[in-house]
Amino acid sequence: MAVNEDLRTPIVSVMGHVDHGKTTLLDMIRGSAVAEGEAGAITQHIGATEVPIDNIVSKCGDPSLKDRFIVPGLLFIDTPGHHAFTSLRSRGGALADLAIVIVDVNEGFMPQTIESLHILKRFKTPFVVVANKIDRIHGWEPHKNSPFIATYNKQSERVRNDLDNKFYEIVGELYNLGFNSERYDRVNDFQRNIGVIPISAVTGEGVADVLMVLLGLAQKFLEGSLHYTAKSPGVGTVLEVKEEKGLGTTIDTILYDGTIKKGDIIVVGSLGDPIQTKIRALLKPRPLSEIKAEERFQQVSEVTAAVGVKISAPNLEGALAGAPVRVVSPETIDAITAEVKSEIADVQIDTDSVGVTIKADTIGSLEALVNELKKEEIPIRKAHVGDVSHRDIVEVSAIEDPFYSVIIGFNVKVLPDAKEKLQTAEVTLFRNDVIYRLIDDYKDWAKKQKELAEKEISDTIIKPGRFQIMPDCIFRQSKPAVVGVKIVSGTVRTNVDVVNTNGEVVGKVKGLQLRGENISEAKIGMEVAMALEGPTVGRQIKEEDTLFVNVPERHAKRIEHDIYDSMTADELEALDAFLAIKRRDNPFWAK
Repeated sequence: MAVNEDLRTPIVSVMGHVDHGKTTLLDMIRGSAVAEGEAGAITQHIGATEVPIDNIVSKCGDPSLKDRFIVPGLLFIDTPGHHAFTSLRSRGGALADLAIVIVDVNEGFMPQTIESLHILKRFKTPFVVVANKIDRIHGWEPHKNSPFIATYNKQSERVRNDLDNKFYEIVGELYNLGFNSERYDRVNDFQRNIGVIPISAVTGEGVADVLMVLLGLAQKFLEGSLHYTAKSPGVGTVLEVKEEKGLGTTIDTILYDGTIKKGDIIVVGSLGDPIQTKIRALLKPRPLSEIKAEERFQQVSEVTAAVGVKISAPNLEGALAGAPVRVVSPETIDAITAEVKSEIADVQIDTDSVGVTIKADTIGSLEALVNELKKEEIPIRKAHVGDVSHRDIVEVSAIEDPFYSVIIGFNVKVLPDAKEKLQTAEVTLFRNDVIYRLIDDYKDWAKKQKELAEKEISDTIIKPGRFQIMPDCIFRQSKPAVVGVKIVSGTVRTNVDVVNTNGEVVGKVKGLQLRGENISEAKIGMEVAMALEGPTVGRQIKEEDTLFVNVPERHAKRIEHDIYDSMTADELEALDAFLAIKRRDNPFWAK
């Protein structure tokens, strides 16, 4: 059986949790090191790699395999694994004919593993589960590039048992999610059971088995759906919009149906009206190269699905990652333009009346950033694709709330005039090319700012406190009265007025002493000597009286509005007791 010229290359989406080894697996297949170049070692955009059938056969070490398979190879889409990228992974799932869900055999399922499986279930995409990092099992003896069964049989009984236990935990997790599964070599019907393939992406053990199973799935289940008419107009999706030296703005595209040629008119989705433009050049990465990491491309006159291709054409600046690319004719241009516009209109990003401003390099990244910020309950005032501009800085600097005079930028540049404005504007800018770090940076900053603001308030306002005059601890009756007191709740500082349970001011704290040493404040549980200016013991105050710090009304308002949530339980108790006294006669006091 030879490669069928009427079949396009199947698209395989590689999905799973962050750091479980998706890019490392593809590096092992293609013999590259893309993972080392990723920001934070995490894939941030969908990448595409074409692996021809000859290379797959070579990797499997059996030349006779070529006659058994009719597909021309496999096109891998490496999808971002961090949970922020639901929308990009959904597009990956939607594009894919097949999928690999990769899971660390030692860590098991993570929320993003489960999320990937839900996406594949929604799109009814056939998939295999790859249980990676078998080389990390204690005592594992690696056998480089060996098939799984061969290396498994060479391990000690203890190591095999250890792997089996971890393996069946994965099988159990899949069962809980509604999937029957078994080790790939024990599966008779891949339509009824999910094949689970133990591998090491680092040593190459089991990688040939992954390729064999994927080819088998493509052959068995996809032959009908992979047929295409080579002359049909190309249909694709923008993976990334890039500025290329000598070419201007280009779009990295997955073509998943039909053919696209140099000179074709295409319609590309953007945030405004769809772009209508003519292809100047088609640039194709070499086989086994990834489109987003490739530096040298081959110029070609046409490409046929499925393939990753870079398109050079005028006016692509507004193109959006994740948007459709369609080849049109004079007869179809209006109808297809309307279709593309409708598809982009479905991408809605809700914003709030107040909040942070966010910028991202692609619509997928923007959606992901919005989803993450909403999860953290961080409001968003504005969300746009593009670099940080002078206008952004001017707009944000006009926001009075320091927590929202903030720009959060994912994988974007700061334009030169914006850089200049930023030096004088009261705007805080966060930039990173890993979304979860970006959000962590903002959260850490916001927490620190809140703590500083609360400390400033705490240092300048009079806080609540309640104390009791202890029996047999009258050291002086007046001018000033010196008595022993126990702090019941809150804090008592020097130079504050004190009131009785009727709300009447009875004196001012002139001094505090603990074991003969002067102190500036006393907290709950402390027993101290207190000098009170104003009262006479036996008249205005007496033993066992409970007295309160007299919190001024404007201070009480600030406490309730600004630092209430950060106060300790005993401070809140002192505040509530004091407010009850003040509001006995005036229910609206300090409100």
